[in-house]
Amino acid sequence: MKTLTDHLTQYAAYHRDQRNILTHIIGIPLIVVAVAIVLSKPGWAMAGIWLSPALIVASAAAIFYLILDLKLGLAMTVLLVLSLWLGMLSAQLSTGLWLALGLGLFILGWIIQFIGHYFEGKKPAFIDDIMGLAIGPLFVVAELAFLLGLRRALEFEIETRLGPRTDK
Repeated sequence: MKTLTDHLTQYAAYHRDQRNILTHIIGIPLIVVAVAIVLSKPGWAMAGIWLSPALIVASAAAIFYLILDLKLGLAMTVLLVLSLWLGMLSAQLSTGLWLALGLGLFILGWIIQFIGHYFEGKKPAFIDDIMGLAIGPLFVVAELAFLLGLRRALEFEIETRLGPRTDK
């Protein structure tokens, strides 16, 4: 099984331009929330928990992230719970509004992503490895941690393997 560093390095190889990283910091959360919204129907409240396909997908993702790295996995779990909550609230809306919100955020998130890849001049990571779709949100959390001065050893290892990010 690949390590956290292996996954993030492979993903980061497609994301070295700071403008592309910024578009991912905006676009990927929009996509994650959109997926939670769309997968929140059908759903049923049981014991204060909204049971839906979104809960199954988010639970599997959280387990994957926690296995890769406890601290980043906990951060991802918190963000996934927040996404599930937004999905549950959205599922209470009319079907048309729920679907428009979910699809609108999804499309907007991908447009922002593709603008970033235009700056980068590289295709998205998931084109070569479908796991890029799962690693993308973790990459955003890791990049935010790096911006906050956290996880310097991880950042150093990725940059040792790939070279520094560019400031175009």
